[in-house]
Amino acid sequence: MNTKVTGLAISVSLLAGAAGAEGSLALYNWGDYINPDVLTAFTKETGIAVTLDTYSSNEEMLAKIQAGATGYDIVFPSVHMNDIMIKLNLLEKTGINAHPDFARIDPTFLRAKEDPASEYCLPYAWGTVGIFYNEDVTGPITGWADFFAVPEKTGAKITLLDDMREVIAIGSIMTGASVNSADPAELQAATDYVLSHKAAISAFTYEVPPLLSSGDIAAGQFFVGGNVFFTETPNIKYIIPAEGGTMYQENICVLASAPNKENARTFMEFYLRPDIAALNVAQQFNGTPNLPANELTPDFIKANPNINVPAETMARLQIFEDIGAALRVYDRAWNTIRTAQ
Repeated sequence: MNTKVTGLAISVSLLAGAAGAEGSLALYNWGDYINPDVLTAFTKETGIAVTLDTYSSNEEMLAKIQAGATGYDIVFPSVHMNDIMIKLNLLEKTGINAHPDFARIDPTFLRAKEDPASEYCLPYAWGTVGIFYNEDVTGPITGWADFFAVPEKTGAKITLLDDMREVIAIGSIMTGASVNSADPAELQAATDYVLSHKAAISAFTYEVPPLLSSGDIAAGQFFVGGNVFFTETPNIKYIIPAEGGTMYQENICVLASAPNKENARTFMEFYLRPDIAALNVAQQFNGTPNLPANELTPDFIKANPNINVPAETMARLQIFEDIGAALRVYDRAWNTIRTAQ
């Protein structure tokens, strides 16, 4: 699955079978959010050489593109960032929805409000954000209340993501508000909730898998894809909080400034294949919007309720939307949370 682990801005060349290469393709994606075998297969089949740079947040990616970074063809924004980038005229209309194989995409995942028919972007992957914990240290955890009690109960450390929307969302969920609320009073209540637990938080970080593995922390907020790191460690558990949580969805989008638009469209068409989407899921531990691909995924993924989320769990999940001008208020709240002593 996707892990979205912090990207170190690495650049990887994947040239397997690239004899007679038909040009190149530059991807800019979340760290650890695509199976390298997918890229190798694409290059082998098409002759197109692929490079991959990574980022750790939507905001980091947007800032780099807005600052004038050139040479990238494809980005993988979350749905709300997909909407923002269309409004900023940063994305290319690809017409991928007119491809015959687009019928394989579950229409539930056509979530971008600025692209309701997927004329621009292709739904890529989705998952949940919850809590990873070392049960040997913490005992059972069912939700956020248990999570924040870990330091006092055990003396062990916990972390939250270094992500404004995800952290404030905990406060919104725990105070009964929408994670997309623009109401100042609701946002203040959410901020106050997080601040009331700030002393329990050791760090805001994306490095949860290595910190858990080393024993430096006992629990951390993280993306379901982190399960890829813990297939051999049954004491490391993942749960979707009982009080509620967030889900994410990223889309494959071509930049308006892309130098290799035809190759980018070829990659989107390649990813419409069920066998390719399933190959990605098998390594990424994410859900896929490609309906026939779900039948090709390994049984342990099909049977995992944290990946193939049942309806009763989906009902307590929220997904981020573009909050427009309210983003400035969120920025101030995030700065308050980050700097509070």
